Amino acid sequence: MRGSAAISLSLLGLSPESKVKCYNGYFVNGYVFHTKEYGHGRKTYNIGVCIKGSTSSEFEVDYYGRLEEVIELQYHSEQNRVFLFKLITLASNTTHKIV
Repeated sequence: MRGSAAISLSLLGLSPESKVKCYNGYFVNGYVFHTKEYGHGRKTYNIGVCIKGSTSSEFEVDYYGRLEEVIELQYHSEQNRVFLFKLITLASNTTHKIV
């Protein structure tokens, strides 16, 4: 592992800074996602999220939900930011039970 990558990884092993940032949306790969609260009362908004998943079995499970919160944690450097997304799961694309 290169020097800067090793340092970044070791910083993520520490606790995050005590302050967090909360957002009402997130822009990624050309798409904008907003929280349900932000979209309330608007004519159009995108709160829907699909999480592509896979399991150790032959089944792939995709989960669908709506975005409730976006939180940014920072780990002792501007480059070490982690975004957390709180989603309310609505459904999955499976009818079988995974144990």
